[in-house]
Amino acid sequence: MTERSIAFTIRPIETRDDAAVAQVIRTVMPSFGADGPGFAIHDPEVDHMTAAYAQPRCSYFVVELDGRVVGGAGVAPLQNGEPDVCELRKMYFLPEARGIGAGTAMMQRCLDAARAHGFARCYLETLTGMDQAQALYLRSGFKPLCAPMGGTGHFSCDRFFLLDL
Repeated sequence: MTERSIAFTIRPIETRDDAAVAQVIRTVMPSFGADGPGFAIHDPEVDHMTAAYAQPRCSYFVVELDGRVVGGAGVAPLQNGEPDVCELRKMYFLPEARGIGAGTAMMQRCLDAARAHGFARCYLETLTGMDQAQALYLRSGFKPLCAPMGGTGHFSCDRFFLLDL
């Protein structure tokens, strides 16, 4: 897929973004069949992302296009995981934010934050069918795992990846 040249901004999440980020998550996840039990769409933090990522060793960023939030992603310690492992979390983009380089730029921003927080490895969970996302993970150096790490509660995810930072 060829990336289009469209200007976007990536910045840290602010309280005013919480509703927009929740809407992005609730729009994108069902489009991939990820709205049943065991998916991140049901995490309590979805409606309070700014507060959730204001915790130590956490960062969340939004993608803005024409002044509107069209995506986001973050890093946080892996729940029930080793202290040197973070999780790439809640990386979702509306269709208009895809194919413009925002995913690659967001990935770099998140991995830089993970390193700054002192993590040595970055883990992520995803779902069969999220092919563009998985291509981005592989391009970014993530390696597939056979089983999940930690205990995120996202038991419906079926693809797992890890990156040495």
